[in-house]
Amino acid sequence: MLLEKVHINQPLTSRKIMEILEKYPDLKKITCPVSLYKRTSPKYLEALNELGIEVEPLAYKGRPKKYQEKDIFIIKNLLKDGKTPKEISKKMEIPLKSVYYLNKDLKLKKGRKSKYSKDKHLKVREMAKKGVSKKQISEKLQIPLRTVYYILKQ
Repeated sequence: MLLEKVHINQPLTSRKIMEILEKYPDLKKITCPVSLYKRTSPKYLEALNELGIEVEPLAYKGRPKKYQEKDIFIIKNLLKDGKTPKEISKKMEIPLKSVYYLNKDLKLKKGRKSKYSKDKHLKVREMAKKGVSKKQISEKLQIPLRTVYYILKQ
């Protein structure tokens, strides 16, 4: 095989190095986890360096990310365009839970959108601050009493 870069997850022993060199004669770089790199003998690292093979420890840890930055960017743009998380989930074929997770900085609220505009919400709060009873607010703005209580609770 003609590979110039190989990633290993096993300790670099003389036997393992020989296997790798036989299998990949054009090898230029070996990558491995940091913990494995620390346990590798400096003599082996020197010998590989003399052969022109660089051993590089990789800093990332854990499971690789499932969604790339471009996916997150697309999701955020769709949200800004007014799409709901459910619509985005269907369009991009990803779980709804992932849409919420990837946008936790946007503080998405789960559940249905309010039936009433932000202006109505503000009017309800202003009237309540002025001392108007909740029942009167409900009658004047033609909003159910239960909704008035819900708006004031938020």
